[in-house]
Amino acid sequence: MKTTVAKALFNSYTYPVYRKIVSDLLVEGKSTGNEQSENLTHYSTLNETRMNRLEKTMKITDENLSKLQSLKNEYIWLVIAEGWCADGAQLLPVFNKMANESDKIELKIVLRDENEDLMNLFLTNGTRAVPKLIIVNKETGNVCGNWGPRPKGANDLIRNYKEKFGIVDETAKADLQLWYLHDKGVSTQDELIDLMLDLEQ
Repeated sequence: MKTTVAKALFNSYTYPVYRKIVSDLLVEGKSTGNEQSENLTHYSTLNETRMNRLEKTMKITDENLSKLQSLKNEYIWLVIAEGWCADGAQLLPVFNKMANESDKIELKIVLRDENEDLMNLFLTNGTRAVPKLIIVNKETGNVCGNWGPRPKGANDLIRNYKEKFGIVDETAKADLQLWYLHDKGVSTQDELIDLMLDLEQ
């Protein structure tokens, strides 16, 4: 695992570089990833708007801010993502703001389809769901935890919808986006900070 993670880190991007890669591809009418389709490009375009909005409006709560600044060890948050992923668009700006508020966290991003070996180590119920945030101890290079692909409330919403209707359709996706809109990134902050504080014990 350590070798796979090290290899992925070597090919990783900072948040601004990741944003530029996605934007540049959209200019060419493309999305990130091996598969190209009108749908994926459409989702990538929507996600650009979402991320731009979140970068301006999303705030770290005061309580979470002081917890973030209390971290003692140094970590890398290695995130597996793709530009067309709606959850990624809602979560990456949160990860970025959290990392910016702590001198103990460095955010790195890799694309799922370019890092299959890494993705296969962090499957969710056997699927290659993204985003997946992998917590790496900076000093040892060991993976000490992971999180994703979405916060519990969002996960429950999709699971319950799937149990009721058997599929995840456009209605479910719209409900999910509303959930994120109302949550304002707070659940993600809370869950990640609890995880980080557990690791510090």
